[in-house]
Amino acid sequence: MQIDPATTRRFLLAGALIVGAGAGIAIAIALSRPSASPAAGPPAPMGPNEVWRTGARRAADFHLRDQHGAAISLGMLRGRPTVVTFLDPVCRNLCPVEARTLGAVVRRLGSRAPNVVAVSVNPAADTAANFRSDAREWNLPPAWRWATGPRAALARVWRGYGVAVEVQTKRIAGVTVHEVAHTEEAYIIDANGFQRALYLFPFRAGDVERTIRSLR
Repeated sequence: MQIDPATTRRFLLAGALIVGAGAGIAIAIALSRPSASPAAGPPAPMGPNEVWRTGARRAADFHLRDQHGAAISLGMLRGRPTVVTFLDPVCRNLCPVEARTLGAVVRRLGSRAPNVVAVSVNPAADTAANFRSDAREWNLPPAWRWATGPRAALARVWRGYGVAVEVQTKRIAGVTVHEVAHTEEAYIIDANGFQRALYLFPFRAGDVERTIRSLR
């Protein structure tokens, strides 16, 4: 499969995000804080990392199951914008920060809120208990939906969206621990199913909200 230059840039940046997760958390926290000087005014808007014009690129569809066992596909969500992101249900570094940011987008937009679908990057952790814990600890909005399935099915979705996923195995105090490193990104898809913008994390709720409001 040929990879376009934009996708190559995303993979290179993904590697930096995977290696620099700690730095990413620090950046995310800094972005979430108000300006130290009120006289400086609000922070300047930050645009998405990539944008596409209306109708230019159809978003890759998928057919998976949500956290309640119901079928979920991109085609089923037509009619309003959708944010598709890729998260690990048991992640304890960047994923919770991104999830809270997207939750803030949903709350800020109210009746104009987009669908939010988090495609799992760790099928071994896709359990009802983990999803309940995330909903509580990550302050997820009620409409938040996870997309789950067999690893092979999820891997096709990862590839379709240029998401790199790598399982790292470590021995800590004699215990084998599996950590999932992955691209931290969110696609904005319009009501007709076309990709319109890509945000690589860290990003701010206000910037994603602005992009969604601008969709036509």
